[in-house]
Amino acid sequence: MSAPLIRIPSISVSSSSIMTVDTATQDPELLRRLLRAKDRMDAASHEDWPVRRLARVSRVSEAHFARAFKQAFGVPPHRYLLTRRIERAQALLRETDRAITEIAFETGWKSLGTFGRTFRDVTGESPGEIRLRAQAAGHELGRVPACFVSAAQRPDLTIAVSEKRRRETTDINGSLQKEIP
Repeated sequence: MSAPLIRIPSISVSSSSIMTVDTATQDPELLRRLLRAKDRMDAASHEDWPVRRLARVSRVSEAHFARAFKQAFGVPPHRYLLTRRIERAQALLRETDRAITEIAFETGWKSLGTFGRTFRDVTGESPGEIRLRAQAAGHELGRVPACFVSAAQRPDLTIAVSEKRRRETTDINGSLQKEIP
Protein backbone atom coordinates (compact mmCIF):
# COMPACT_ATOMS: atom_id res chain seq x y z
CA MET A 1 0.00 0.00 0.00
CA SER A 2 1.52 3.33 -1.02
CA ALA A 3 1.36 6.53 0.98
CA PRO A 4 -1.44 8.91 0.02
CA LEU A 5 -0.54 11.92 -2.07
CA ILE A 6 -0.80 15.22 -0.25
CA ARG A 7 -1.43 18.41 -2.19
CA ILE A 8 1.12 21.03 -1.17
CA PRO A 9 1.27 24.46 -2.81
CA SER A 10 4.15 25.21 -5.15
CA ILE A 11 7.01 27.25 -3.70
CA SER A 12 9.28 29.62 -5.57
CA VAL A 13 12.43 31.03 -3.99
CA SER A 14 12.82 33.82 -6.57
CA SER A 15 11.66 34.59 -10.06
CA SER A 16 15.10 33.98 -11.60
CA SER A 17 15.98 31.01 -9.45
CA ILE A 18 16.08 27.40 -10.55
CA MET A 19 14.83 26.46 -7.13
CA THR A 20 11.17 26.39 -8.08
CA VAL A 21 9.57 23.45 -6.33
CA ASP A 22 6.54 21.65 -7.71
CA THR A 23 5.50 19.28 -4.96
CA ALA A 24 1.80 19.22 -5.76
CA THR A 25 1.71 15.62 -6.94
CA GLN A 26 4.64 13.99 -5.18
CA ASP A 27 4.63 11.64 -2.25
CA PRO A 28 6.03 13.31 0.91
CA GLU A 29 8.32 10.33 1.56
CA LEU A 30 9.75 10.61 -1.96
CA LEU A 31 10.29 14.34 -1.44
CA ARG A 32 12.25 13.63 1.75
CA ARG A 33 14.42 11.19 -0.18
CA LEU A 34 14.98 13.69 -2.99
CA LEU A 35 15.90 16.37 -0.47
CA ARG A 36 18.39 13.95 1.09
CA ALA A 37 20.12 13.58 -2.31
CA LYS A 38 19.95 17.34 -2.93
CA ASP A 39 21.48 18.01 0.50
CA ARG A 40 24.31 15.59 -0.25
CA MET A 41 25.02 17.42 -3.53
CA ASP A 42 24.99 20.75 -1.68
CA ALA A 43 27.37 19.49 1.00
CA ALA A 44 29.84 17.97 -1.48
CA SER A 45 29.25 19.69 -4.81
CA HIS A 46 32.91 19.16 -5.70
CA GLU A 47 32.34 15.39 -5.86
CA ASP A 48 31.00 13.43 -8.82
CA TRP A 49 27.27 12.84 -8.45
CA PRO A 50 26.07 10.57 -11.24
CA VAL A 51 22.37 9.73 -11.25
CA ARG A 52 23.18 6.19 -10.13
CA ARG A 53 24.78 7.48 -6.91
CA LEU A 54 21.96 9.95 -6.25
CA ALA A 55 19.35 7.25 -6.85
CA ARG A 56 21.08 5.04 -4.27
CA VAL A 57 20.98 7.90 -1.74
CA SER A 58 17.26 8.33 -2.45
CA ARG A 59 16.60 4.58 -2.56
CA VAL A 60 14.74 4.73 -5.89
CA SER A 61 15.57 3.63 -9.43
CA GLU A 62 17.74 5.86 -11.60
CA ALA A 63 14.97 6.69 -14.07
CA HIS A 64 12.47 7.41 -11.31
CA PHE A 65 14.99 9.60 -9.49
CA ALA A 66 15.80 11.68 -12.59
CA ARG A 67 12.11 12.26 -13.39
CA ALA A 68 11.09 12.97 -9.79
CA PHE A 69 14.02 15.33 -9.15
CA LYS A 70 13.23 17.40 -12.23
CA GLN A 71 9.55 17.50 -11.32
CA ALA A 72 10.29 18.53 -7.73
CA PHE A 73 13.03 21.10 -8.33
CA GLY A 74 12.43 22.25 -11.90
CA VAL A 75 15.84 21.17 -13.25
CA PRO A 76 17.62 17.88 -13.84
CA PRO A 77 20.12 16.79 -11.16
CA HIS A 78 23.15 17.50 -13.36
CA ARG A 79 22.04 21.08 -14.00
CA TYR A 80 21.37 21.60 -10.28
CA LEU A 81 24.89 20.38 -9.47
CA LEU A 82 26.37 22.58 -12.19
CA THR A 83 24.62 25.60 -10.67
CA ARG A 84 25.98 24.80 -7.21
CA ARG A 85 29.52 24.48 -8.59
CA ILE A 86 29.29 27.80 -10.42
CA GLU A 87 27.87 29.51 -7.30
CA ARG A 88 30.70 28.14 -5.16
CA ALA A 89 33.30 29.20 -7.72
CA GLN A 90 31.81 32.72 -7.85
CA ALA A 91 31.96 32.97 -4.06
CA LEU A 92 35.60 31.85 -4.01
CA LEU A 93 36.47 34.30 -6.78
CA ARG A 94 34.85 37.16 -4.86
CA GLU A 95 36.13 36.27 -1.40
CA THR A 96 39.65 34.90 -1.95
CA ASP A 97 42.82 35.61 -3.89
CA ARG A 98 43.34 31.96 -4.75
CA ALA A 99 44.35 31.00 -8.27
CA ILE A 100 41.51 30.38 -10.72
CA THR A 101 42.96 26.93 -11.49
CA GLU A 102 42.85 26.01 -7.80
CA ILE A 103 39.25 27.21 -7.54
CA ALA A 104 38.28 25.21 -10.63
CA PHE A 105 39.64 21.96 -9.23
CA GLU A 106 38.29 22.60 -5.73
CA THR A 107 34.76 23.13 -7.07
CA GLY A 108 34.76 19.81 -8.90
CA TRP A 109 35.96 20.56 -12.42
CA LYS A 110 38.36 18.10 -14.05
CA SER A 111 39.83 20.62 -16.49
CA LEU A 112 40.49 24.35 -16.40
CA GLY A 113 39.31 24.69 -20.01
CA THR A 114 35.95 23.09 -19.30
CA PHE A 115 35.55 25.22 -16.18
CA GLY A 116 36.32 28.45 -18.03
CA ARG A 117 34.09 27.70 -21.01
CA THR A 118 31.14 26.53 -18.90
CA PHE A 119 31.58 29.40 -16.43
CA ARG A 120 31.46 31.94 -19.28
CA ASP A 121 28.48 30.19 -20.91
CA VAL A 122 26.52 30.27 -17.66
CA THR A 123 27.48 33.69 -16.25
CA GLY A 124 28.35 35.61 -19.39
CA GLU A 125 31.75 36.54 -17.96
CA SER A 126 35.06 34.76 -17.49
CA PRO A 127 36.21 33.88 -13.97
CA GLY A 128 38.84 36.63 -14.19
CA GLU A 129 36.24 39.23 -15.15
CA ILE A 130 34.02 38.18 -12.21
CA ARG A 131 36.98 38.55 -9.86
CA LEU A 132 37.89 42.01 -11.19
CA ARG A 133 34.30 43.23 -10.95
CA ALA A 134 33.99 41.86 -7.40
CA GLN A 135 37.23 43.55 -6.34
CA ALA A 136 36.07 46.86 -7.81
CA ALA A 137 32.74 46.65 -5.98
CA GLY A 138 34.12 44.92 -2.87
CA HIS A 139 33.43 47.69 -0.41
CA GLU A 140 29.83 48.05 -1.61
CA LEU A 141 28.96 44.36 -1.13
CA GLY A 142 30.45 44.26 2.35
CA ARG A 143 27.25 45.67 3.83
CA VAL A 144 24.95 43.22 2.06
CA PRO A 145 24.29 39.81 3.70
CA ALA A 146 26.08 37.01 1.85
CA CYS A 147 22.83 35.08 1.26
CA PHE A 148 21.42 38.05 -0.70
CA VAL A 149 24.60 38.41 -2.75
CA SER A 150 24.53 34.68 -3.58
CA ALA A 151 20.84 34.76 -4.53
CA ALA A 152 21.31 37.82 -6.73
CA GLN A 153 24.27 36.28 -8.52
CA ARG A 154 22.81 32.76 -8.84
CA PRO A 155 23.29 31.40 -12.35
CA ASP A 156 20.07 31.14 -14.34
CA LEU A 157 20.23 27.63 -15.78
CA THR A 158 16.70 27.09 -16.96
CA ILE A 159 18.08 25.55 -20.16
CA ALA A 160 21.04 23.27 -20.77
CA VAL A 161 24.41 24.95 -21.24
CA SER A 162 24.81 23.40 -24.70
CA GLU A 163 21.39 24.76 -25.74
CA LYS A 164 22.27 28.19 -24.36
CA ARG A 165 25.56 28.12 -26.30
CA ARG A 166 23.72 27.11 -29.50
CA ARG A 167 21.20 29.93 -29.13
CA GLU A 168 23.92 32.51 -28.52
CA THR A 169 25.83 31.27 -31.57
CA THR A 170 22.67 31.58 -33.64
CA ASP A 171 22.15 35.14 -32.35
CA ILE A 172 25.77 36.14 -33.02
CA ASN A 173 25.75 34.77 -36.57
CA GLY A 174 22.43 36.46 -37.30
CA SER A 175 21.19 33.21 -38.71
CA LEU A 176 17.51 32.81 -39.31
CA GLN A 177 17.47 29.14 -38.42
CA LYS A 178 14.14 27.86 -37.21
CA GLU A 179 14.28 26.95 -33.52
CA ILE A 180 12.80 23.62 -32.54
CA PRO A 181 10.36 24.05 -29.63
